[in-house]
Amino acid sequence: MTEPTTTESRLALVTGASGSIGALLVPKLLDAGFRVRVLARTPGKLNDDWRDRVEVVQGDASEAEDVRRAVEGVDVAYYLLHSMDSDGNFAERDRLLAHTFADAAAAAEVGRLVYLSGLHPDGVELSDHLASRVEVGEILLASGVPTAVLQAGVVLGDGSASFDMLRHLTERLPAAFGPRWLNNHIRPIAVDDALFYLLRAADLPAEESRPIDIGMDEVLTYSDMMRRYARVVRLHRRRIGTVPVLTPELASYWVGFISPVDAAIARPLVGSLTHDAVGDIADARRLLGEPEGGLTGYDAAIRRATRDLDPHRWGRTAGRVVLGVAATAVVGSVLSNPDSRWFRRLDKPDWQPPNVAFPLVWSALYGLIAVAGTATVADLAEDDEHEASEAFGWALAGNLVLNAAWSGLFFRAHNLPLATAGAAALAASSADLTRRAAPAGWGKAAALGAYTAWCGFATALSASLARRNR
Repeated sequence: MTEPTTTESRLALVTGASGSIGALLVPKLLDAGFRVRVLARTPGKLNDDWRDRVEVVQGDASEAEDVRRAVEGVDVAYYLLHSMDSDGNFAERDRLLAHTFADAAAAAEVGRLVYLSGLHPDGVELSDHLASRVEVGEILLASGVPTAVLQAGVVLGDGSASFDMLRHLTERLPAAFGPRWLNNHIRPIAVDDALFYLLRAADLPAEESRPIDIGMDEVLTYSDMMRRYARVVRLHRRRIGTVPVLTPELASYWVGFISPVDAAIARPLVGSLTHDAVGDIADARRLLGEPEGGLTGYDAAIRRATRDLDPHRWGRTAGRVVLGVAATAVVGSVLSNPDSRWFRRLDKPDWQPPNVAFPLVWSALYGLIAVAGTATVADLAEDDEHEASEAFGWALAGNLVLNAAWSGLFFRAHNLPLATAGAAALAASSADLTRRAAPAGWGKAAALGAYTAWCGFATALSASLARRNR
């Protein structure tokens, strides 16, 4: 294998430089002696640590003229673009981007293309997103420019969407029942090793134009990775089972609710896990070599990826929120007495639900409040929105006080006008919680929105009772 050249005459172009892999690759290229150019639609999103050390071409990868400017004089171009959503026809969008880039690279006589794709089995029907990634690799390979399509599975590194989903599901679900793909086999890779292979791919001889599978020596199931993650970061043992009815679509919505990974991002990640992703890394060893000290093992990769993270934040947050919600539920239950003579004698509207409905609804709502409240506090903190996280926590505490107080005003004080005012204040507080939770994800806002709607209904019912029983 050819040893890397470190002459400063070589110019590397990086697309997707504001993404998790691109942002880490740029300083690696600089350290290796490359001059680096990045194509960025919004230069302000580039990493401050190296933005002033690179040439920035402001432009859009969908505009042929912008791409032509970016590839001019380039020795190696890294194509790190892929739609991680389901907005519109993403496959057609990725196809057009790839053709635009391939045509410009061929016209500019770029020395080599390097593309990071996904590990996948042969001869099976792939998920839409994984099939699109494979198609992009084929388009680049057909360009006539020597192309290395590096195919990786789950990349273990802070900021990687696949790693974020893995860690958040593990940290937040001490017991889980998921789809059968939890038992599919995966060859993950440490992010440092993925960067090593991307850098080495720049020095492949021109005759090597092909896909190359990359990954660590270990092959695990997704459930194995969750259990091993928990063990490495010293969480309690995770118990994981499978059910046959949870589709990738439903699973992505659940991921979006329980974690900060948006459902639109979770959908392609879940889709790629419906297949075994093992590959054969023999060619990577032969053509690209190995990092000094060998490939990183799974446990070591998790330790590196979590160096600056707090895997126990969710547990601490859940302890506080669940305790507060449980206390509210107990106080409300003690204060409520729907079998009292006073309540039975009230003149009630025809649309009042039967008494049995109230404990059922409130039990479900308390569960939603506990999960959505914990997730909102934790997710805002994960995004370094510590003030917003703390403010939400205080707002939730105030809401729970209002919640418990209403039962006392209604069932103990028998003060219907004041109970109506209390219910209105609770509804307004719940609406404020919903607003505060929205930046943490639609799932949290939807759960608290259901709570707000019920509090609004309770306000209307209290007002009707107050009018009927003056």
